[in-house]
Amino acid sequence: MTVSIFVFSLLAAMAIGMPIAYALLVCGVSLMGWLAFTGVLPAFDSQIIAQRFVDGADNFPLLAVPFFLLAGEFMNAGGLSRRIVQMAVAWVGHFRGGLGYVAVVAAVIMAAISGSAVADTAALAALMIPMMNRAGYDTKRSAGLIAAGGIIAPVIPPSIGLIVFGVAANVSITKLFLAGIVPGILMGLAIGITWWVVARRDNVAAAPRVSWGERLKVTGRGSLALFLPVLIIGGMKLGLFTPTEAAVVAAVYALVVGMFVYGELKLSMLYRLTLAAGKTTAVVMFLVAAAMVSAWLITVADIPGEVARLLAPFMDNRLLLMLVIMVLVVVVGTALDFTPTVLILTPVLMPVVLKAGIDPVYFGVMFILNNAIGLITPPVGTVLNVVCGVSRITMDDAFKGVLPFFIAHLLVLFLMVLFPQIVTVPLSWWMAR
Repeated sequence: MTVSIFVFSLLAAMAIGMPIAYALLVCGVSLMGWLAFTGVLPAFDSQIIAQRFVDGADNFPLLAVPFFLLAGEFMNAGGLSRRIVQMAVAWVGHFRGGLGYVAVVAAVIMAAISGSAVADTAALAALMIPMMNRAGYDTKRSAGLIAAGGIIAPVIPPSIGLIVFGVAANVSITKLFLAGIVPGILMGLAIGITWWVVARRDNVAAAPRVSWGERLKVTGRGSLALFLPVLIIGGMKLGLFTPTEAAVVAAVYALVVGMFVYGELKLSMLYRLTLAAGKTTAVVMFLVAAAMVSAWLITVADIPGEVARLLAPFMDNRLLLMLVIMVLVVVVGTALDFTPTVLILTPVLMPVVLKAGIDPVYFGVMFILNNAIGLITPPVGTVLNVVCGVSRITMDDAFKGVLPFFIAHLLVLFLMVLFPQIVTVPLSWWMAR
C-alpha cells in the first residue's frame, strides 16, 4: 500500500500539470500523512519537511553544479566550442560523411568540458546543423546524430548527472567521474560507427582535405580549449582539487581563456551568462531539495524493502537484476526528465543494488547512462526538443533521425550490463595509478 501511495501521489500531481519539484513535495506530504495514519511516525510534522528540504540543498558537492554550468556558458560564448569544431573539421572533415564525424568528435570533447547535455547539444547544433544542411546532409539524420552526441555529456566527466547521483546515493563523485570516461568514449565510438553505416548511401561531397600545416595551426588555436578536460581530470586524479573545486577551476579557466586569450567573451556578456547559469542551477537545486524530502520518507516507509521483495526472484543473479533495473529505467526515462528520474529512483534502487552486492560506482555510471538515453526518447526528450528548435523539424522527424543512434547507445548499455569489467577494470586502473 505504501508503494501505491508513493506512485499514485506522484503521478497524480504530475498528471494535473504540477512541476516535478512540487509533485515531489506533494508525494512527500502524502507519504508523511500515510505514515502518521499507520503509526510509523508519531504525527504529521511540517517542520520535518521544511528541515529536510533545506538539508537537501545544503550540500557542499552540489556547489559544483553552478560552476560547471557557468563554465559551459563561458565556453560557448568565449569561442572554445567553435574552435573545438574547427579542429574536428580540420582532422576528420575530409572523410566521406566527414561532418558527421566532426559532430561526434566535437561532442565527446565538449562533453569533457561542460557536463550538461542540453548546453552541449544547443551549442553543437547551432554550429553544425547549418554546416551540414549547406553540405547536403539529411536534416533529420544530422539532428539525430547531434542529439545522440549531446547525451554523452552526462556520462563523461565532469558530469552534472554524476554529481547529483553521487550526492543522492552517497557515492564518491571522484570515482564516478573516473568510471565514466570509458563508457563515454564507447558511446562516441558507437554513434560514429552507426553514422558510418547509415551515411554510406548519401551522395554528399566531402570537405576538402586540409594541409598538415593548417591542421597544426587550427589545433594550436584550439589547444587551450582541449587542455580544459585534461586540467579537470588530471587535477582530481592527482589530488590537487575535489570535483567541487574542479568546477570553480573550470569556470575561471573558461572565463580567462574566452576573455583574455580569444577575446570573444566581453565584460558586458557576463551578467547574461551568469544569470542563465543561475536560472538552470535554481531548477536543479530546487529539484534536489524537494527530492530529498521524498527520499527521507521513502527510507522511513521502507519502500526499498518492498521493491527488494518484488525483485527477490532476481536478487541471486546480478546480471538478471541489472537487466531488469535497466529495462525499468529505460521505460521510466521515456516519461520523466533526466534529473527527476535520478532523484526519484536513486533512493529506491540503491538499497536493492547494495543488497545484491553490485558495485555502487558501476551502478551509478550505468544508471546515469540509461537516464541520458531518456533525453532522446519522446514524449519528453529534452535534448530532442533542443535539436528540433535549432533545425526546425518536428519531434517525429527528430526521433526518426535519432533512432539508429538510440539503438547504438542501448547496445553499449547492455554490453556493459553483460560485461561490467568494461567499467570496473579501467576504474581500478585509474585508482591504482
